Order: sequence, then C-alpha cells, then structure tokens
Amino acid sequence: MITGIKARLSFMMFLEFFVWGSWYVTMGTFLGANLSATGTQIGAAFSTQSFGAIIAPFIIGLIADRYFNAEKILGILHLTGAALLYFCYSSNSFVSFYPFIFMYMVLYMPTLALVNSISFRQMKDNTKEFAPIRVWGTIGWIAAGLAISYLFYWDSVDSMKDGLLKNTFLMASIASLVLGLFSFTLPKTPPRADKSEKVKVSDLLGLDAIRLLKDRNFAVFFIASILICIPLAFYYQNANPFLAEIGVTDPTGKMTIGQISEAFFLLLLPFFFKRFGFKTTLLVGMMAWVVRYALFAIGDAGGGLWLLIVGIALHGICYDFFFVSGQIYTDSKAGPKFQSAAQGLITLATYGIGMLIGFGIAGFVTDLYLQSDGTHDWQSIWMIPSGIAILVVLFFLILFKDELRNIKPITNTIKS
Repeated sequence: MITGIKARLSFMMFLEFFVWGSWYVTMGTFLGANLSATGTQIGAAFSTQSFGAIIAPFIIGLIADRYFNAEKILGILHLTGAALLYFCYSSNSFVSFYPFIFMYMVLYMPTLALVNSISFRQMKDNTKEFAPIRVWGTIGWIAAGLAISYLFYWDSVDSMKDGLLKNTFLMASIASLVLGLFSFTLPKTPPRADKSEKVKVSDLLGLDAIRLLKDRNFAVFFIASILICIPLAFYYQNANPFLAEIGVTDPTGKMTIGQISEAFFLLLLPFFFKRFGFKTTLLVGMMAWVVRYALFAIGDAGGGLWLLIVGIALHGICYDFFFVSGQIYTDSKAGPKFQSAAQGLITLATYGIGMLIGFGIAGFVTDLYLQSDGTHDWQSIWMIPSGIAILVVLFFLILFKDELRNIKPITNTIKS
C-alpha cells in the first residue's frame, strides 16, 4: 500500500473513534449531572447504539453497497452527525437531547462498516495491512479520553458543577466536521453490488445464518453472546458515572487504561486461542467480567483505588477474549458460504438485541439503588452484573463441548 494512502486511512480511523470516544464514555455522567436524567433515561440514551446497529445493515446494504461511493456517504453521514452532536451539546433537558442522540447513532453506526470497507478496498493483504491501520482507531479513542481528563479537565468535580462536561459533545462535533470534510479526500471506493439485484431483508440482517443454530455448540455460544452483553452494558453505562460519583479524579483518563489493555491482549489472543482452544478462551473472558465487577463493588477512591484500576484494566480480557475470539469462532464455524451472514447475525444478536436488553436492565437497576441523598448503592449495583456473568459462565461451561483447535464448519454437517 502506498504510504500516503496508509496515512490517510490511519487518520480516518483515528478521527472515527476519536469522535465516538469523545462523548460515549462520559455520556452517562453528563446526563445524570447536567440534565438530571434517571438511570432508565440514561439506559435509553445508550440503547440508541443498539437501534443504530439494527438499522445500519439497511443503510449499508440498500445505499452504500449499491448506489454511492463509500467515502462520499461517510462524508455526508459525519457532516450530518456534526450538526446532531452540536444539538446534543445545546440541549438543556433529556427530552430535547434524546431525539438528537438517537438520530446520531442511527447515522454513526453504519460508518463503522464504511471505514472498514474503504480500508479493505485499498489492501492487497488485509491480514497484514489492516491491523496497523485499525490500531489508530484505538489510539483515537484513548486520545479523546486523555484530552477530556488531562487537557481540558472537563470531568473534574469543579468543571462538572459548572456544566463543562457538555463540551465533550462540542469536541465530538468539531472532530466529526473535520472527518466529514476529510472523507471526500479519501480513495474512491465505488459500490460493487448490482443495482438491479433484488435485496432480501434476510441477507441484510444475516438471517440466512439462523440455520447454523442447528449445531448445539453454536446455539449455546449464540445464547451466551446475547446474555454476556448484559454485564457489558453495565460497564458502558455506569463505569464513568460510578468513578465520578465516588470521587475518583480524572475518571475518563483512567478509563483509557481499558483501551490500552484491549490493544495489548489482542496481541496475546492468537496464542491463547491456539494453545487452549475456544471454550477456555471464552470462559476466561466471561470470568473476567465476574472479577471486574466484584472489584468495582469492593473498591473505592482511596486505598481501594488500585482495585478499580485493575477492574478497568481487565477490559482487554473481557472484550478480546469473548467478542473478538467469538468473531473468529463464528467465522470458522460458518464456512465460506455463511461467513458474512453469520457475522451479521452475531452483530445483530450482541450489539443489537443483547445490548438493548442490557441497557434496559442496567437503567432499571441503577434507579432501583438510587439513595435518598442522590447517590447510588454501587456495591449492590455491581454485584448484579457480576452474578449474571457467573450464570452465563455456568451455562456455557456445562452445555458447550470443547472443540479445542479442531473447529469444523457447520456447513459440512447441515444441509442448506
């Protein structure tokens, strides 16, 4: 790949995730502190990600893959997103905020597939060339968190009292505007699909892969994937508000440890997967959720701060050892015929259905343990996702038969 193109794609990835990381981590804290949102309302705001994930295949399959260049659609979506993020910044109530964040996530989620598509079309060997470009997305997310805590101090106690945390949406809006304009300079990526070819909803959502559920192991994995998203939703929704409420300084900056951990354990995943097999890898990932929330339950901003830091650092194991290894397993089990459909189905199940359920439960539980002084009983809150993770571990441990390294495509054993 030409160095200039690689640099442009890397900058695209940096901005793509800088935009998301600018507001997503702190949204729960912002809504609670500045817009007096309830736990249920905060859960509803985060669940817009799930609706975006469900709607995204239609935008990609019906528009991006058929009629317009990917880089142009990326530009239009981010320019529109910049305006919506500015309206989020300007909102003074949850009622006025929610429609804008909903519309924004419906437009943002498809861009995750678009940046990948633009990148892959420029590569000769994506197994070697994609990772060095994609890692700039993780760097972008980390940079956003560090800027919030250590450059602008928007998540400090005084800044939050002054309502400055809303500036995260302004920063995201500016970054989205820059990315929107920059997108039109990216390599041309014309659509490949035939405009005249009839599109089926089952193709867009990966529903053709449902037949893979005839395989017991894949069915157990599929159900576990949905259930483990409930603890995941607790982290996304409550981690930053929790750290801020108990008095941890620079909570957003400290949470970037999770992304650094994610990048590190991603490098270890191939070795672990090859050495111990899928079942052990996934169980380690799920057990990490149990330990993480137990650490959150007993840690504090004083002498127990190290427990919280370890809990944050476990994000790499929690995410990589479950979700990334799950994508690898799905790809291996599906075989060539159903690979795309299977990945679409798992994405729909996790980021769509699973996270939607998870954010609903997380919001309800957060409200349930709201105390009279406006604070929360965090110990009780965190033990609930820890308990849920234990149940998922037991479910998977008992019902899933380890295949070690000899994973056979399901399409070899079932008829189409």
